[in-house]
Amino acid sequence: MLFTDLGLSPSILRAIEEEGYTSPTPIQEKSIPAVLKGGDLLAAAQTGTGKTAGFTLPILQRLTSNTKASSGKRQLRVLILTPTRELAAQVQESVVTYGKYTGLKSTVIFGGVGANPQIKAIAAGLDILVATPGRLLDLMSQKCVSLDAIEILVLDEADRMLDMGFLRDIKKILAALPKQRQNLLFSATFSTEIKALADGLLNSPALIEVARSNSTNEAIAQLIHPVDRGQKHPLLAHLIQTKQWKQVLVFTRTKHGANKLVTQLEKDGITSMAIHGNKSQSARTKALAEFKDGKITVLVATDIAARGIDIDQLPHVVNYDLPNVSEDYVHRIGRTGRAGSNGVAVSLVCVDEHQMLRDIEKLIKQKLPQEIIAGFEPDPNAVAQPIQLRSQQHQQSRKTRPASGSAPKSSQGKAPTHRSNPPKKSFSR
Repeated sequence: MLFTDLGLSPSILRAIEEEGYTSPTPIQEKSIPAVLKGGDLLAAAQTGTGKTAGFTLPILQRLTSNTKASSGKRQLRVLILTPTRELAAQVQESVVTYGKYTGLKSTVIFGGVGANPQIKAIAAGLDILVATPGRLLDLMSQKCVSLDAIEILVLDEADRMLDMGFLRDIKKILAALPKQRQNLLFSATFSTEIKALADGLLNSPALIEVARSNSTNEAIAQLIHPVDRGQKHPLLAHLIQTKQWKQVLVFTRTKHGANKLVTQLEKDGITSMAIHGNKSQSARTKALAEFKDGKITVLVATDIAARGIDIDQLPHVVNYDLPNVSEDYVHRIGRTGRAGSNGVAVSLVCVDEHQMLRDIEKLIKQKLPQEIIAGFEPDPNAVAQPIQLRSQQHQQSRKTRPASGSAPKSSQGKAPTHRSNPPKKSFSR
């Protein structure tokens, strides 16, 4: 199937063609016609399969084919909610890229930056608003944004929003929306919580599931390196230097751990930067941009970035620390192996993390291969030490609203597709 077979307008097809795409991915092939029909949709697919274009393309089509004549300013007709700033910026970039010949106006709002430019953009009139829940509620409380004319609501990465404790915020936003609207719920998994949210939000939705829930991408080669906790940094430096890795996304459990690892790697002569919640918006934008441009070798991130970093042809992901929440393993390694490319996901596992590894293998229903690196053999008599579980922090976060997520403006959020010619770049949304 080609994009030209999906009923999209010439203006949208022109933008798609200019990006070098010809054929939709499976989630796009199924979701685009479903959204164009105007009904509600519940869709699940692995990260990197093109969910963002799966809803942005048909939304642009619906708005352009149903233009409302008005002598006043534009009314906001579409609201897209995302859990993090990174993801919000990527969705906005997708809207801008594919909507550039439609005449539609959009903007993105999130915390961590000044609100005044966002308020001015909304006041000028919009068709589409991409937002994180926290900043949207802030501007709603200031009467800076009206949701009275919303026709389409999108909850993107809905499972992550629930995991981050946004359910109360989502309910407040839903209460401000018109009763009659189209609802689109996109998620990486169909968890019990997602099904409960869908039951209360969606009206006889079309159901799309492209891959088995919590499965990992077959294009990703996964490998475990057993190692003592104190040898993780030397082993990581050894792997990067001996294997000549040029672009490595590394996940740590804590912000402090991320900062410490960057300092250690820099002493090894390995250019590195960190991205996490304590970093300013400008610092996060700079780190991600330099990593994408190849100016630094290693980007060290905490889980706040697990679903918000979209990088062309990212070859390596390293779990320096295993995640406490097993599902986060799937989302972390999903940063590589995108858009038809192959990737490698390496996990450095010490004795403290053996139970976490068993939980991950149970979730993904596979035993991960292990390889001990010569010179870094773990002590067989090492005793496990307790780890501060992030899941305990998650439980607390469900009781209080966290700050809205954070995202650089330069993130790329476009669709992975099969192409007729070799691509200049590869997009995973």
